[in-house]
Amino acid sequence: MKALAPGTVIFHRYRGYGVITAVNLLTGWISARFGNESRTLDLNLSTDEVQFADGEAILFRRAPPDRMPHARLMAVVRELHKAGYQKLYLYSWPKASGLHWRWHLFTGPRDWMQRSWREGWYGSGADYIFNPVMGWGDQPGATTEELVHALARFDPHGLAQALGRDEDHTNWFAQVCDALLPGYMYSLDMQRPHGGPLTDMPPVPVAPVRANLPPYSGESITWPPGWAGLWSKVHAMPPQPSPCHTLGSHPNCDTDTAV
Repeated sequence: MKALAPGTVIFHRYRGYGVITAVNLLTGWISARFGNESRTLDLNLSTDEVQFADGEAILFRRAPPDRMPHARLMAVVRELHKAGYQKLYLYSWPKASGLHWRWHLFTGPRDWMQRSWREGWYGSGADYIFNPVMGWGDQPGATTEELVHALARFDPHGLAQALGRDEDHTNWFAQVCDALLPGYMYSLDMQRPHGGPLTDMPPVPVAPVRANLPPYSGESITWPPGWAGLWSKVHAMPPQPSPCHTLGSHPNCDTDTAV
């Protein structure tokens, strides 16, 4: 099946040819424009018999995709670690609103608090639920191998910075993947008790990536190498080259994009 994303040309038997402006693959609803630049029409992929421009039917998968990309990203990182790109790290944490989870891939030095930002290597579930792709030129439903190749094509220079050995982190990450995938993700959120100080080395928070999954009940996840003592240090994020111009468009912007 072809990719379904904003910009896809479609055909509707009553409206004719149109262009998709928004996709929500969790609910099966899309918005499309038919000849009127200022007006969009909401359509349901299950009942409105929407087709691609060449006449191929668009069939909505009733089983919703992951709400968050983190499990897919964990699988990608594990495969790249096996290929020798061990200086690749995945940081994930909740937005301040608590509605969505952020993700951030970074390479090079393993500095969790002063990690560098690289365009295209971070995102949020707030955007992912509308079009579950990473933004690397991949397609919805891409396999782990396809995602690896998509990232390599998207930013080969950035990925090259992950070449190298970090056996401690690679072993930790493989154990975490074995324990959590495919239904759960870890969060590196250092939770502070209400009105109290940070608790040193509490269990790593774990969350499901799909609806209707029970809370995680497996073994406790340890913190990755390099986190010992971070609870007692001052955490200052590195300065960013440009401010947030749109809500949710920048990793340091803690305001949720409206969904």
